[in-house]
This record gives sequence, C-alpha cells and structure tokens, in this order.
Amino acid sequence: MKKFKIAVIAGDGIGPEVIAEGKKVLSGIAALDGTFAVEFTDFPWGCEYYLKTGEMMPEDGLDTLKAFDAIYLGAVGYPGVPDNVSLGQLLLKIRRGFDEYVNLRPVKLLEGAPCPLAGVKREDIDMVVIRENSEGEYADVGARLYPGTPQEIALQTGVFSRKGCERIMRYAYELARREHKTLTSISKGNALGYSMVFWDEIFAELGKEYPDVKTQKLLVDAASMMFVKNPKRFEVVVTSNLFGDILTDLGAAIAGGMGLAAGANLNPERKYPSMFEPIHGSAPDIAGKGIANPLASIWSVSQMLDFFGKEDWGKRVLAAIETLLVEKKTLTPDLGGTAKTQDIGEAILEILRR
Repeated sequence: MKKFKIAVIAGDGIGPEVIAEGKKVLSGIAALDGTFAVEFTDFPWGCEYYLKTGEMMPEDGLDTLKAFDAIYLGAVGYPGVPDNVSLGQLLLKIRRGFDEYVNLRPVKLLEGAPCPLAGVKREDIDMVVIRENSEGEYADVGARLYPGTPQEIALQTGVFSRKGCERIMRYAYELARREHKTLTSISKGNALGYSMVFWDEIFAELGKEYPDVKTQKLLVDAASMMFVKNPKRFEVVVTSNLFGDILTDLGAAIAGGMGLAAGANLNPERKYPSMFEPIHGSAPDIAGKGIANPLASIWSVSQMLDFFGKEDWGKRVLAAIETLLVEKKTLTPDLGGTAKTQDIGEAILEILRR
C-alpha cells in the first residue's frame, strides 16, 4: 500500500482549526479508498514559534521537510509579528527553497456558492490562474538608503529571468493545450518597459510552439475590470507573482469568498515536496471561536489528491463541497449557516460515503 507522508504546518490564527478538518477528510478518503494511506507529521512553526525562538521555522527546516511527499500549510501571520517576517521567513522561504515555481489557484464558482455579481451563472466563472511563484516582484531584492533621514530611499527590484518566465508560461501553455482552453497572459507592458515587455515578448515567442492554443494578452488593470464584468472570457490565466496574488483574491471574491479559495505551490519536477494551502490568511479576529470556514483547506486537499495521482478523489471532494453548499444543512456563518468549523469535515465525509 502506498503511504503518503505529509508535513503539516497548521500555523497561526484559524490555521489549526481549518487544517484539522482537511486532515479529517484526507484520512477518511484514504480509509474509504483502501489502496493508499496518509501519515501526518505536525510541526509547531509559525508566529507563536517565532515569539518563543526568534525564527518562524528552524534553520534546518527545509532539510527536515525534504523527506515528505507534500506540505499542508494552514496560515501564517499574527499581531505582534511583522507581516514581512511571517511571510518571508516561512511561506516564501519554502516556496523558494523547494523551487515551487507554479502557484495554481482555481477560480471556480461552485453551485450553491454566493456570488456578488448579478446575472452570473455557475459556468461563467471557471478559470485557473497560474501565478509565477519564485521570482518577479517578490524576489526580495532591494535596499534602504539613508535610513531615518529626509533623504531616505527604498528600492525594490523585480527579478524576471528568461528561465523563470519560460517555465511558468510553458506550464500554462501545456495545460491550455491539454484541456483545450484559451490562455490569457496578464502583464503591464505599457508602463513597466523592462520587466513586463520582457514577459510579453517571451509569451509571444513561446506561442509559436503552440499554434493550437488560442491566446490573448491583457493589461492587469483591464484584466481586473474584466474579472468582474466578464469573467467568462478567462479559462487559463498566466501572470506574474504580484499580479497573480492580487487577481486571485479578486477571483475569490467573485467565486464564493476567501473561505472557498485554495492554492497549490507546485514543484512540477517533484524534486522537492509541493505545498498546499487555503489562501485566506490567519484571521486572528475569529480564531478559537469555531466559526472559521474550512472549505478552502478541504479544496486544497482536492488539489493534493490530484497531485498524488488520485484525480478521481480530487473531483469527488469538489463535488462533495458543491453538494454541501447546495444542501445548506451544514454551513459556517459566513455562508449563512450555524455549523461549527469542526462539523464540516465529517459532513464532507458523510457526502463522500453516500
């Protein structure tokens, strides 16, 4: 029997609460399937660990994580710890250290999910955003000059390599070809005359290798408007680190809210473990109240199952989430229900057992 070893970093705020439900679902699926097992190893890393030790994760944390098939992350961030510390010393450290250069974020309106857009049907919002995840605007290259003086200067440099652009775009082209979907590149070449013009040029170059893939190119401001006015035009989207981060939060807002937003950080070559997470953040204001929505963490379990080659189970988990939303019997307050966080995992498993 195949055993998948999963490192769990539940993290901060509501992270432990929502991850517990995802673990419950994944363990239940393994028991239902009978051909594979899952083994969780929990690590106490995050902001509380930082306040005790001065670091978000141990210096040898990446070496420890290398032994696992996947990483399951809850959330990082808590009052008292600067956001650049919580993000940079754990999440970005893992993404860069394990070359998880593909950030895969589905933006899909499930039946029964709330949508703030009038007249939009379920099939009108069904896209996947492929965000470059290892360099770009989040490369952490820059400087502070003359600190504390009226002449103080902050420099932040975006890093766009040919290798980095080509590999994320090729991943997107291949997905669009395989699934017979359109591909949209989103950039800002009219204003960022070096990095984004470079991005646009490489996208056009690679397009010659994929004449069967229908493409379009949009500026990020126009794309943001079209996400709201005409989301149906998007199927596969490829964009930079910063633009992808912003656009997928907008995508979450039109497709059920942050409680339904999942993300996968993939190393496609599988040289290192990939990481799966809900993208809603730690929400410390509702931590411990039992009202957090764990469906995003369960959706990220679906992505993990796809990555493990268990695509049928991945689809079944999404279908179970949809059934839960339609039946409206067991929903957390953000979705209009009265259920507790700890009720959701078992409700999903009950649907899967039917």
